[in-house]
Amino acid sequence: MVSDARRRRTGFTLIELLVVMAIVSALLSIVAPRYMRKIDVAKEAALRENLNALRIALDQYDSDKGSYPEKLSDLVGQRYLRALPMDPVTERRDSWVASIREEEGGRRVVNDVHSGAAGHGLDGTPYGSW
Repeated sequence: MVSDARRRRTGFTLIELLVVMAIVSALLSIVAPRYMRKIDVAKEAALRENLNALRIALDQYDSDKGSYPEKLSDLVGQRYLRALPMDPVTERRDSWVASIREEEGGRRVVNDVHSGAAGHGLDGTPYGSW
C-alpha cells in the first residue's frame, strides 16, 4: 500500500502541467515581440551601414577616376570593395537599386544607391528612399 501512495506522488498532475504551460506561454508572449523588434532594428542598422559603405566607395571611385562607375560591380572589379554587401532586409547582394545619372557625352553612371527592399522601416520611411 505504501508503494501505491509513492507512485501517485512522484509524478505531476495534468493540472500542474497545464499551469506551468500557461506561465511559460505568457512569458513567451511578452518576450517574443521584443525579440522580433530587436531583429528588425539590427537589420536596419546593418542596412544603413552597408548603404554608407557603398556610397563611400562610389565617392572614392569618383575621386580617383574622375567619374562614377557604370555599374556597381565595377567597385568590386576595381577593388574599392571586396564584394557587394548584402542587403540585410532582402538578404541578397543583387537587390541594390542604382541611381543612374547621364554624364556629358551620354555616358550613364551610378552616382547613388538605395535598397531594393519592399516595405517601410520602423520610422515609417520606405527602404527605397534610404
